[in-house]
Amino acid sequence: MTLTADTPVSTTPAPPRERPNHWTRAALVALLAGTAVLYLWGLGSSGWANDFYAAAAQAGTQSWKAWLFGSLDAGNAITVDKPPAAIWVMALSGRLFGFSAFTMLLPQALMGVASVGVLYAAVRRVSGPGAGLLAGLALAVTPVAASMFRYNNPDALLVLLLVVAAYLMVRAIETGGTRWVVGAGVVLGFAFLTKMLQAFLVVPGLALAFLVAAPVAFWPRVGKLAAGAAAMIATAGPFLALVSLWPADSRPYIGGSTDNSLLQLALGYNGIQRVMGREGGMPGGGDRPGGGAALFFGGEPGIGRMFGASFGAEASWLLPAALIGLVVGLWFTRRTARTAAVRASLLLWGGWLLVTAAVFSFMDGTIHPYYTLALAPAVAALVGICATELWRGRQFWASRAVLAAMSAVTGVWSFILLDRAPDWQPWLRWVVLVGSIIVAAIIAAGVHRLGRLTVAVAAAAILVGGAGSAAYAIETAAHAPSGPGAMAGPAAAHADFGFGGPGGPGGTGGPGGPGGFGKSVSENTELQNLVKATDNRWAAASVGSMTAGSLELQTGTSVMAIGGFTGGDNSPTLAQFQAYVADGQVRYFIAGGHRGPGGDSGAAAEITAWVEKTFTPMDVGGTTVYDLAR
Repeated sequence: MTLTADTPVSTTPAPPRERPNHWTRAALVALLAGTAVLYLWGLGSSGWANDFYAAAAQAGTQSWKAWLFGSLDAGNAITVDKPPAAIWVMALSGRLFGFSAFTMLLPQALMGVASVGVLYAAVRRVSGPGAGLLAGLALAVTPVAASMFRYNNPDALLVLLLVVAAYLMVRAIETGGTRWVVGAGVVLGFAFLTKMLQAFLVVPGLALAFLVAAPVAFWPRVGKLAAGAAAMIATAGPFLALVSLWPADSRPYIGGSTDNSLLQLALGYNGIQRVMGREGGMPGGGDRPGGGAALFFGGEPGIGRMFGASFGAEASWLLPAALIGLVVGLWFTRRTARTAAVRASLLLWGGWLLVTAAVFSFMDGTIHPYYTLALAPAVAALVGICATELWRGRQFWASRAVLAAMSAVTGVWSFILLDRAPDWQPWLRWVVLVGSIIVAAIIAAGVHRLGRLTVAVAAAAILVGGAGSAAYAIETAAHAPSGPGAMAGPAAAHADFGFGGPGGPGGTGGPGGPGGFGKSVSENTELQNLVKATDNRWAAASVGSMTAGSLELQTGTSVMAIGGFTGGDNSPTLAQFQAYVADGQVRYFIAGGHRGPGGDSGAAAEITAWVEKTFTPMDVGGTTVYDLAR
């Protein structure tokens, strides 16, 4: 089907049955190989990336219980604040190949290559190989993809699973087959075990597309969607039940929860509270930090957030073009058959994009720029489908006008984004702007009359339209970010980032990195040697995860993070910690750990006060340490 206002039904062969020829196969191989080079280039050069998840992955290589629950430490005191699916993959890689920064990040990079390949397959079935290649290329060079597919946050696995679910739903829409819908439900269940409720933001788009376009009667469509929902619950439910039924004193505390419950973590801290901004003092919830630190939390909520200082350069380079293509595509296909493949795909990817962007734009709780990775596949798919379908109808003035608008707006928006770092490659923004406008003018004036030169115009449109995004992606890969506040692009784009240095390339990371919240232990060899000499269940304990995670990675020992990530969780209680000390299960207490909001009160404060009152401090390489065996 060609997107034109003049002819609602395409006269071209049906793209879903169009098979790749040797040229498109070669192009696909080149795309995947190029993506692999981009994502594997210097992998591990940023060290452990996010120490929080790296420590959990290391613990998973040392203890199967830690692997199962996603514990931050091999002693199984507390878990990370997300489900463990991403930890499972990284820890298994470490068990197979030996644990290192490279082996931990290798699965993430391969997930990126796989995401590009699966997105190609999903788009190709609707609009042909050319559209699939364009969509895959757009995803590969999205800056946040070049960041997160080389990183150890859960977002890489989440996005791969979401793209796989979308591919399965495309197949379901083609045939109306229940097995494809059930398969999508199973994959979404695993996505829930990766990053909880964020996985379900794509469900409205996938369900709407199937409900509208599947080639079966209405009530069978509803029944098949119900089967998919049941499969989703059946996949995620057993792990929730396992955590709930496992004796609490025999497993780690569920980090981030208020009642040691994975379900409460999903619905509370990682659910409604994150959207509504009631995260009990967590940064970004309620009292949003001001100044440069606000970049780390996405800036102020509102319709402009996707284009703002935090999110804009991460994934919005092609967002205006995608929105134009979506609106025009739905209008041009309004009179087509209910089962029309292109319109169904527009509903699927458009629903994914609009729902996810709306939630990200207006949520008032903790949100980080790298969340935008979840938008990238939908943006890339819409651009690939709409640009290709409009190009097929380039003999019609309406199609040319929309294509020209997409090219021009991409150039203008890329210029604006590049101008936010005016001293970084200043020539590039002018090349992109002028080139896009020239291409737009040629398309509008009559590109269909140029014969073989139309290929050159198409190539130029892709080149200038993607140059800014690709340049940021390459810069991100060349200067890998670290710390929990990773941001893509050149460091100059985050010059006002006041959160322990830029979280983007060239930065020192975020909390826990040098210049972050607490003193790094990475260079305190005296402390490391002291901790290595222990054989306790926990070699040491410290408030918050920053010191604990870093020390675990440096020494390979188990270090208790009192209170979890920020020190605010009620685990362990003072009584529990005193029992651990009495039993000789924890040897040292390290003062000066990271205390985020909530870490100066509650159990962490009580434990600190008790240790300071009961034991004698000693200086170890400039760090205050208490020997709990004395």
